[in-house]
Amino acid sequence: MQVISGNFRGLKLDSIKNPDVRPTKDRIKKSLFDILRFRIKDKIFLDIFGGTGQIGIEAFSQGANKVIIVESNKDNSDIIKKNISKIKSNHEIYFYNTDALSFLDNSSIKCDIAFLDPPYKDTNLLNETFKKIENLEFIPEIIIVETLSSQFMPEETEKFNLQKIHKYGKISLNLYERK
Repeated sequence: MQVISGNFRGLKLDSIKNPDVRPTKDRIKKSLFDILRFRIKDKIFLDIFGGTGQIGIEAFSQGANKVIIVESNKDNSDIIKKNISKIKSNHEIYFYNTDALSFLDNSSIKCDIAFLDPPYKDTNLLNETFKKIENLEFIPEIIIVETLSSQFMPEETEKFNLQKIHKYGKISLNLYERK
């Protein structure tokens, strides 16, 4: 696993041998950042359910001004910290070892783009997280949700419209934009 483009292209990142952690595949990661290409520069990027931290680190590599990574699992947290430490220059990558819902409840976070990649089977967690992001004081411009292609995602919520679903076999990236 490595950073695929941007300032830190080629930087090798560590992964973890845990069946519950499924790092986003490179082709999907490339597509995600192709979608965000002209929208990520100088933005604040929130990576909820950080896993290995690769999406947040990629966002920083591709021009995000600030990145916030949230992950509750201790083993994953150690990998994220190790991966962030591989960036030897000054950076604005912040990591929080807490669960997503608590983080969103106890934070006055501001972000422009939120990426959600919760465990696929936990639709309740996905729905609760999405609602909490929708009700932040500073609502992001974009929310991208990685899901199974078979998983239902609403076309509209109170504050967001589903703009496009990008399908990659069994995986989908669901792009929501603020109304």
